[in-house]
Amino acid sequence: MRLFRMSFGQSGVRLVQAGAAFLAAALIAGCGNNYRPVVTPVNPSGPAAQPQSYAIAVSSSSTTAAGTATIIDYSGDTILASAPIGPGPSAFTLDETGSNGYTINSDGTLTNFPVSNTLQKKSVTYTTLENWALPLNLFSPSSGLWAADLCAKNSPSSPCQNAADDFTGSPQAFLLFIPTAATSPVPANTPVMVVGAGLRGSRYFAMSQNLVTSANPNPTGMECNVSPTAQPAGAVTAIEVANNTTDTPIPVGSCPVYAVESSDGQRLFVINRGSDTVSVINVPDDTSDACTPFLNQAGQTVTCHPTLPLSLAAVSALNTIKSGSGNPPNGTTGMPSVAGPVYAEYNSAKSLLVVADYTGNTISVIDVSLDEWGNDSSTFGTTYTIPVGTNPASVTVLLDGSRAYTANQTDQTVTVANLSSYTVEKTLPVTGHPRTVVNTQNSIYGKVYVASPDSPDLTIIATGGDNPDTVDTTLDLYSGNLVDVRVQAQNGTSGNNNNLSRIPGYGQPCNLPLTDFNPATSSNATLSNCQDNASSSLVEPPTVSCSASPSTIKPGDTSTVTAVGVSPLNLPLTYSYSATAGSINGSGNTATFNSTGAPTGPVLITCSVTDSEGQIASGSTSVTIVPPV
Repeated sequence: MRLFRMSFGQSGVRLVQAGAAFLAAALIAGCGNNYRPVVTPVNPSGPAAQPQSYAIAVSSSSTTAAGTATIIDYSGDTILASAPIGPGPSAFTLDETGSNGYTINSDGTLTNFPVSNTLQKKSVTYTTLENWALPLNLFSPSSGLWAADLCAKNSPSSPCQNAADDFTGSPQAFLLFIPTAATSPVPANTPVMVVGAGLRGSRYFAMSQNLVTSANPNPTGMECNVSPTAQPAGAVTAIEVANNTTDTPIPVGSCPVYAVESSDGQRLFVINRGSDTVSVINVPDDTSDACTPFLNQAGQTVTCHPTLPLSLAAVSALNTIKSGSGNPPNGTTGMPSVAGPVYAEYNSAKSLLVVADYTGNTISVIDVSLDEWGNDSSTFGTTYTIPVGTNPASVTVLLDGSRAYTANQTDQTVTVANLSSYTVEKTLPVTGHPRTVVNTQNSIYGKVYVASPDSPDLTIIATGGDNPDTVDTTLDLYSGNLVDVRVQAQNGTSGNNNNLSRIPGYGQPCNLPLTDFNPATSSNATLSNCQDNASSSLVEPPTVSCSASPSTIKPGDTSTVTAVGVSPLNLPLTYSYSATAGSINGSGNTATFNSTGAPTGPVLITCSVTDSEGQIASGSTSVTIVPPV
């Protein structure tokens, strides 16, 4: 077969020229006024993109195992990242910028972790605290970190001092402590919290419960949970950040358990569980918000409000001091007889302070607006009381001030309250017994996050859309029960105003509901049990029985006393003995009673055991001394 090369020659050239001429003619014909349709594609715009914002949860499976920090996507309700942190985290907070999280851990370390969707173990750092330090709660403004410390020292041999610890750097490292204890003009001891403005300010406040008294030299931390009304008045002490000094303490109510500063930095609101009140502090003046009524620049009468009552008992107590001084401007309708407040949020959109009344099963919605010169307005102190679920342990308010959500610990619900009509809109069941509720909201969407210390599940409530205030999802974090939860921003973009931790005890609700552990009625109301998150592991008190052999002796004779102590959790026990006459000596579970010097008749002998948690049990027996025959 032969292959031939094809050649177009002149005929091919002419064909190409003809085609070119035809194309040129077609182009010329298309010019002028002839209509040519133009198609412009229209792309669907869809809904506006939701802001990038995260919820951050901390979980713990035990006091010795590593905790977990989990980053959760605001828009997708999905876990973006998680990383192990220090063991047994007890306190968690997020700084004002929403960029860094901190926890206090059971091994005496402070965890520092960045809030990032790429959070990994390698990005978690630790600060080792002095082995004598007793930090309670963390406060994290826009820069730096503070902790209330029950035992700050200059050296190992120095005595413990009540103080505010100042941390700085990255990771946060201990810088110095500022002593906060005082004895006059008012006492200030047992600091439980450092509070102040979210943006780093020039003045913060140490809040002290004053639990150390001559009658109670070694407080347990449970006094404000067991008997809050029986405790002394507390105090707040201003810390001048510029020179690391403190000012004269300002007295507040009994058992101050939480405090929040208004976003304009004008007022500090101290929540007093024992006296059912809010103490109002004038921050710029560093004084209680008290004054003799005066006229402002517009000629209007200004009345100051050093104390705001939350219950009928508080109103009565204030009226006893000065007739009528305890009555809110709008009266006392709906107020509980006892409130037991434990938490509050300030809402800048409506100038409201919303307080969770743990004992009263209510929230108190209080007008705390100011006039243009920074004085209390004419409506300041107006209070509306809304009944909610049983034992609201915390409350959160949407950015626009429209609704509040309460974490009702005992009945396992969240109440949705309307802050315009002051009524309940919905009650939603949630997983576990909730202790913390936080929210984030932009102009369209909102989410409420609910954490229960006895559950690994984070309940997420959608506040907007076609079916608002419904449970959007329940997210299993698979990393132990929840310690706490925070959000990067309440407005969906930037700025976190919830930058205080809240450990159980010292008047704050315990991790378990009152149905499982009620400090006021429990025989084992220890701080350890209050901070436990599983009823199966509560430390039960020991028991002891006591016997003597022989039980009848002659003067000068001895009897062997035997004590049988039992700890339900096999904790170590220490034995001690006493007798109403004669003498008794021994260690362990046996002792010898010597009747020398005792009169004839029965002698009462007491056997006691103390477990490693400090819980004591006692039993008794008797030995009868008979005269010689």
